[in-house]
Amino acid sequence: MKPELAEQAKQLKLSYVSANLQRHIEHARKENESFETFLASLFNHELELRKENSIKKRIKQAKFPFHKYLDELKIEALPKEAQDAYAHIKSLTFIEENQNLVMAGNPGTGKTHLSIGLGIKAAQEGYKVYFAHIPSLIVELKESQNEHKLARFKRKIEKYDLLILDELGYVSFDKAGAELLFNMISERSERASTIITTNLSFDRWDEIFHDPIITSAIVDRITHKSHILNMNGTSYRYREQKTHITNRSY
Repeated sequence: MKPELAEQAKQLKLSYVSANLQRHIEHARKENESFETFLASLFNHELELRKENSIKKRIKQAKFPFHKYLDELKIEALPKEAQDAYAHIKSLTFIEENQNLVMAGNPGTGKTHLSIGLGIKAAQEGYKVYFAHIPSLIVELKESQNEHKLARFKRKIEKYDLLILDELGYVSFDKAGAELLFNMISERSERASTIITTNLSFDRWDEIFHDPIITSAIVDRITHKSHILNMNGTSYRYREQKTHITNRSY
């Protein structure tokens, strides 16, 4: 093999080709492959590597706090509504149709695991995803506004096909924070999908926003064209702890 071939492949940013060209040439000679077969094999591997790297990049850019996958979920342990809706939401058609998904229920019932699992699957299928804890997002929105960078930050969020907003209800915020969050969700309405996890039912959201008008408006925006899942049930962690204690008692 001419040494400049691998270097030229590297300059063309053909990572797989530059690293594996010699091996493919030797294999092609050994198997007496046609030139077309040789090239097809080489380019297919290059495309697969690029696809894999793109998936890794999208998952990294999503800023997940940790990785949880759908195949790790115990479907039978999810609350009944989540079990019934699982096949549909796993298909990700709600993203294609710009619909929202709201999971409301007590802590430990699989809301965050399910939302991250859906987010990772979406990234694997080519969607751009972003994950944010709502209290941290409010701080980021306020800082962007104070630094006159709010428009830039919103443009960044707008490019995502799926926005995952986790832990609505654990921390309340002031009117300014509520308005910023409302505006962000409103601007995504019917244009892109949002997943929201919350420990509070809708009739208690005024405890977070402290403004009945904003509360009513944000509930209206979020629930329009949305899948609402009742995630109340026995905590995963409680069941695991109970099982562990029971096993130790024998």
